Amino acid sequence: MKIAIDAMGGDFAPQATVEGALLALNELPEDVSLVLVGLENEIDAILADKSFDKKKLEVKHASEVVGMHEHPAKSFSQKPDSSLAVGFNLLKAKEVNAFCSAGNTGAVMVHSLFVLKTYGNIQRPPIAGFFPLRNGGYSLMLDIGANVDCKPEVLVRFAELGSVYAGLSFGIENPKVALVNIGEEESKGPASLQAAHQLLKEHAKVNFVGNIEGRDLFDGKADVLVTEGFTGNVIYKMGESLYEYAHSQGVDDQLINRMNYEVVGGSPIIGVKGNVIVAHGISTPLAIKNMILLAKRQVESGVNAKLAEVFGE
Repeated sequence: MKIAIDAMGGDFAPQATVEGALLALNELPEDVSLVLVGLENEIDAILADKSFDKKKLEVKHASEVVGMHEHPAKSFSQKPDSSLAVGFNLLKAKEVNAFCSAGNTGAVMVHSLFVLKTYGNIQRPPIAGFFPLRNGGYSLMLDIGANVDCKPEVLVRFAELGSVYAGLSFGIENPKVALVNIGEEESKGPASLQAAHQLLKEHAKVNFVGNIEGRDLFDGKADVLVTEGFTGNVIYKMGESLYEYAHSQGVDDQLINRMNYEVVGGSPIIGVKGNVIVAHGISTPLAIKNMILLAKRQVESGVNAKLAEVFGE
């Protein structure tokens, strides 16, 4: 297995990304190697005084960098040799099994759509997040930021994608799927959620358990939490701020601690033809390491082969 990392992506790149990759090497088995994509001279300067297995880490030069605040579409068309472009081309050519980036999320999404493309008739692939539960496990929440306004049919597609992903990643047969809403009743929420509720009730391939309220999110009533990206992103960012506050007050709690973005390290883009993981722009070496380990687990799960089978090439 080979995993590529956008060495230039993130607020603290390439220092944090290179250090995170080296941390990951210490935990990866012998048959997994890494490719750092970016400005070769900068990457090599960081690696110069580090001790690591050179057979398990290579550097792929890319002459351009997509900034964190650049326009996603313009960066795609105007920077064909960016670390993002080179990394995605490696993934498309199957020279690597996964690509990870803590860089410009919009640019990562644009490259995913235009370089890799989506399975079947999937038009709006979501970014999924791992939502911590009281029992120590996770639910999969999607979308958490890519699609801020969704029609009912898009929410249904998120339910389908999430069901496939959770089944393989969590090892759950027939995962329970719920819509995040302001009440359990079918009549609650905006028209889009009410319509999605009716469609999911009749869906033969989704184990739909109804609506779930914010107060029940931590209880594990559903394995897949479906929402549009606006609500999902607000929930996730609130969780991050709760962790930061609790940590500043010396609070050590297993549930709150797992709201720290560093713990999982990244979020998969589900529905594109390849294993793509995006991470927080402020990612530390620890977060980068865990993003890489998440990519490894995703490759091992075989989720993309299953998505191709379910949705078609």
